[in-house]
This record gives sequence, structure tokens and C-alpha cells, in this order.
Amino acid sequence: MREIKKNLNDTVYYPSFLNYKNDQGVWDSLYVGIRARGNFRRKNCYFPPLRLKMKKSHVAGTLFEGNKSFKLVLPCLNIKSANNLILREYLCYKLLEPVTPYFFHTRLANITLTDQSGKQAKSHSIIGFLIEDDDLIAHRFNGQVLDQIILPRQLNDTTAIVHYFFEYMIANTDWSTTSQHNTKVIQLPPNKKVPLSYDFDMAGLVNAPYATINESLNIKSVKERLYRGYCRDESVTEYVREKYIQLESEIMNVLSDHQSYFSEGEYIGMKKYIEEFFTILRDDKKFKDAILLTCRMN
Repeated sequence: MREIKKNLNDTVYYPSFLNYKNDQGVWDSLYVGIRARGNFRRKNCYFPPLRLKMKKSHVAGTLFEGNKSFKLVLPCLNIKSANNLILREYLCYKLLEPVTPYFFHTRLANITLTDQSGKQAKSHSIIGFLIEDDDLIAHRFNGQVLDQIILPRQLNDTTAIVHYFFEYMIANTDWSTTSQHNTKVIQLPPNKKVPLSYDFDMAGLVNAPYATINESLNIKSVKERLYRGYCRDESVTEYVREKYIQLESEIMNVLSDHQSYFSEGEYIGMKKYIEEFFTILRDDKKFKDAILLTCRMN
């Protein structure tokens, strides 16, 4: 793990095997290449998130068919609450699904990591989740992933504001559509650029003990919401506002569907936290102060 974390060359993959139970419940294996991803987690986490790469011919006919690579999100720290934090981050991905069709498919998994670099193999049984390959979601919409700087005004206005609101709802400030930091942008025909949100471990809803705040932001805690969206036509912003209000019950249903993952106190706390977001949306003054007057001009 130390070797994987210290190698910053994203073209270097280490050979390994992924053992998994197939649809018949029988153990099978795949040859995969693995590398670490995420600059912050490489430096600060015991388990770095991984990218797994495989050959299409090897995954044909398996539950991974169609993927040539995918992300494997793991708990950051080797502590008792690690699995809890990964479940909170996974929940953020699920909360996005009622809001927009442009989301990454995810799959929760029980994982055993075996590190064979030492004299004795060391295993860790943890919870993680898989995120589909970028190209798959682009293919789903007959689009392509863009790997370039994207100016805010180049994004489709409605989908951009949907993205801004979602990041505000979960209190995530660790993203940038311009540099594509913790977001991807896909281009749909004929020329519609759409943001895709991912990597929510710094969000206030997750509230990880290692989460940090950019010093340039005027907030003191990751749980403090700050709207970082760019100013758009107010009529479009109001349209998205109303859309979210209409989706409140669906969003809250996602939270209740995952209630069994958390203690009663945690669930009540997260429910209250999301409800505070909708309180802001329904109150004209709070909405104006929190969003309309704080949006970024450039």
C-alpha cells in the first residue's frame, strides 16, 4: 500500500487479482491493474482510493462486463468509524440519483484487502463501493468525456445549477467544474456540456474527521453550507429551486431507504441536516441571502 500511495505516475498500474463471487455465488477471479487516485487521500489516508483497470476480453460475460476500468472507494482511515464514513459518502451518491439523470452508477461491496508486501500478508475487511467507468456514463447519453478546462458559462445552465444546489445541499465545497476537480464534464450532442459530481468525502453530510476547508472560503466548519455556484439567469435558478422542492419527498425517501446503515441518532441528525436545506429553499429571504446574493460572478 505504501508503494502504491507514493507512486504519483497515473500511468503506472500494479498487477493484482480481484477475487469475487459471480452471479451463481461461486468465487472467480480477474487479473487487474491497480493504482492510487486522489492527491489528498494519497498523502493522508491509510487506504487510498483505487482505480482498477482490466481488459474488456477478461470481463466479458462477468458482472463487470463493459467496464475497462472503475474506481474503488475505500475508507480513508483504519479506525472503528471508517465503514460508517464510507456509508455516508455512498449515501451522497444515492441522494444525487433523484435529482438528475447524470450520475455515476455505484455498487456497495464488502471488501477484503490483502497486502502481501511485507513478510506476512496482512488483511483488512472493510466496506467500500465501486463507481462505474467515466466512458460508460458518457456512452449512455451518446456523449464523450471532456478532458480540458471548462469555463462556467460553457456548462448547460440548468444542469450546472442542479449541480451547484446538490453540492450546497450536502455542504461540499471541494469541487471545481473549471479544473474538473471532483467533477467530470461530458459533452452531449450537439454541444451540451453537463457536469458530473463525485468524491464527496469532504462534504458536511459525511463530516469526516480528516475533512479540511479551503482557507480562502469564509466558513469555519465543513458542516457550514456555502453556495459556490456561479450566477445564472435568475429565472433558471428559480426553476431549479422549484424542482428541488418538488423532489424533497423523493430525496428524503432515499435517506430513509438507507436508515438501517446508521444509528438512530446519526439518521435523525442527517435527516435534520437535509431538511435545513429545504427550509432555505422555501424561505424567500433565506434563499436570497444564501444563494442569490452569494453566487459567484466569475
